[in-house]
Amino acid sequence: MRILFIEDSTSLRNSLSLGLEKLGYSVDVSADGAEGLSMALMGSYDILILDMMLPEIDGMTILKSLRKKNVDVRVLILSARSDADDKVSGILSGADDYLTKPFSFDELCARLVSLMRRGAATYTDDKVVIGDFTLDVQSKNLAFQGSPIDLTPNEYKVTECMFLNRGKVVSSEKLSEFISGSYDYVSKNAIEAHLSSARKKVRKFGATLPIKSKRGFGYVIVESDEIDS
Repeated sequence: MRILFIEDSTSLRNSLSLGLEKLGYSVDVSADGAEGLSMALMGSYDILILDMMLPEIDGMTILKSLRKKNVDVRVLILSARSDADDKVSGILSGADDYLTKPFSFDELCARLVSLMRRGAATYTDDKVVIGDFTLDVQSKNLAFQGSPIDLTPNEYKVTECMFLNRGKVVSSEKLSEFISGSYDYVSKNAIEAHLSSARKKVRKFGATLPIKSKRGFGYVIVESDEIDS
């Protein structure tokens, strides 16, 4: 998961980014609104943790600018303002969640996990078609040329995550989050085992699962025969 954290408090910025990095997240930080907005527009982030009171450009302006430009990032607002009207304003302006200061690190992490789960469900279509494969996210089935492939829940989750992120490189950390849906960690070896098993099942249909390893980065969907076994 790639996170952008825009916060002008040096102590909070440093402590949170360090804690999130220890959990395996990739975190970029910014101390002011102008730089943060530029990073959010240019970078490809999964989540933006956004303080409201910032120098140069305030958090609400950043939020509205990102939504106006249709930047696909989930936004978690951090604010000392606990008034209900402020929360409603933030959500209506395009935020996905609102966390009031002070807060615990565990609560922040729980909100991030919840946002990623919610995000996975919001940008999917009922069916994803890649070549002769059809993935039905409602019935949780994968089919090849109309024939269902009997995948285990974890084999399916790995496949679903990849199909939904078609055109993107997906890290093993993101796959782990998608599979576990909690603080549990699924190792890269376990992910490889799920993929290997799914590939064997697909090969029984005379086909090749279109998921390729991208060494040093993760996995990617490819629409060719050049797929790692």
